[in-house]
Amino acid sequence: MPTCLPLVLRRCHTCASQRFRANGKFRVNANHKLLDVWLLVLCTACGATTKLTVLERMNVRSVRPELLDRLHDNDPGLAAELLQDPVVQRRNRIALDWDNAWRLDTGGSDHLDREVIDVSVRFTARIPVRPVRLIAEGCGLSRAEAGRLITERKLVSAVRLNSKLSDDFTFTLKR
Repeated sequence: MPTCLPLVLRRCHTCASQRFRANGKFRVNANHKLLDVWLLVLCTACGATTKLTVLERMNVRSVRPELLDRLHDNDPGLAAELLQDPVVQRRNRIALDWDNAWRLDTGGSDHLDREVIDVSVRFTARIPVRPVRLIAEGCGLSRAEAGRLITERKLVSAVRLNSKLSDDFTFTLKR
C-alpha cells in the first residue's frame, strides 16, 4: 500500500534535475466556458514549479461537479489517482518513482513457521514492484534466498516473479 505520493520523473527546465514532488495542489483556470486544470509539482532540487496537464480546454458543463469540488479543495487522494492515470502520464511524458513510497502489510508473522504457505497478494494501488522483492520482505528472506527458492521450484506462481508487476497475484512457498 502507498505511504505517500510517488516522485514524478521528468527533467526540470531550471536545474536539469530529474525528480519532482507532488504536493496535491491543483491550478484551475477558467476562460469563459472552457476549463484548464493542472497538477502542480515541485522540483526536489531547486523548488521550481511545473504544471502537469490534467484537463485541457474542457467545457465547464462536461466536468462532473464532484470532480470540480475535489480539484478546488486540492484533494491529495485525487492527486494520487491522477498521477497513476496512464493518460495523464502519457500526455505529460512522465514516469513515477515509487522507491520508499509504499509499505508491505503482511498481516502478522504467524504464517512463517508452516511447511507450505499459499499467499494471495493484493495491491491497494497500482505500484509496480518485483514480486520477488515483496515475497522476500514478507517472508523474512533475502532476495538471493528467494531467487534460489524460485530456481529450486519451491517458490511457484502463475506470474513471472522477477519482472515488475502491479496487479494482484498468488504464490506458493514450500520450505
